[in-house]
Amino acid sequence: MTKQQLFENIKKKQSFLCIGLDTDIQKIPPHLLQKEDPVFAFNKAVIDATADCCVAYKPNSAFYESLGYKGQLSLEKTVNYINQNYPDQFVIADAKRGDIGNTSEMYARAVFDHSGFDAVTVAPYMGEDSVKPFLIYPGKWVILLALTSNKGSRDFQLTADAGGERLFEKVLRKSQEWASDEQMMYVAGATQGRLFADIRKIVPDHFLLVPGIGAQGGSLEEVVKYGMNAQCGLLVNSSRQILYADNTERFAEAARREAQRIREEMAGYL
Repeated sequence: MTKQQLFENIKKKQSFLCIGLDTDIQKIPPHLLQKEDPVFAFNKAVIDATADCCVAYKPNSAFYESLGYKGQLSLEKTVNYINQNYPDQFVIADAKRGDIGNTSEMYARAVFDHSGFDAVTVAPYMGEDSVKPFLIYPGKWVILLALTSNKGSRDFQLTADAGGERLFEKVLRKSQEWASDEQMMYVAGATQGRLFADIRKIVPDHFLLVPGIGAQGGSLEEVVKYGMNAQCGLLVNSSRQILYADNTERFAEAARREAQRIREEMAGYL
């Protein structure tokens, strides 16, 4: 999916919502545990109920890896189901990869060749050669961690060097040498508020993947005020707020209501 195709889908659906499929088997409705694949059954129901409200899905690999090979099968079935039934969805592997070159090559092969994701989150700490292997795939995206939503982001990301440049700013500037805004996005946490204005000074045209609204307390209004650009430029993620809106057999209906509520707010901003 190209940047323009993503923007056209945002305009068509009047939504820039990304739904994080952070499916915890200990939190899904108990009646699903009787299914052969409870995680996939949950994901499928949520996807079918919300696909017209969002433009992206973002499975977090840790939730599937925690279940061993069965979890990996659930993840593959989920991605295949989205690709086959909702091909207009942008599917992100929230895996936060990043290692020496030959290891990153294997991670990239797993995410793009084997699993069929459109994008993957990558940690930039090890530099260009750890990111480049993900960038050789035409039509695929790298979403680089820049300024994350967790409290610990202040430990390093907001630390300034002698010249006053903060680490997240260095990441944004340096990484533009590796790829353009047609292949690279950045993670920017909704909890960072007005710092989105500083991000946009450096990367005015890139898409930002924005976690942290809902359960983490980030403000969608603030993200839009300081982060939206002429092509929207935002994929705002919500996970727990949608997935676990209800714990009964009507969980999918509740997930849809919550996704619709967020979509309606987004439509107003668009």
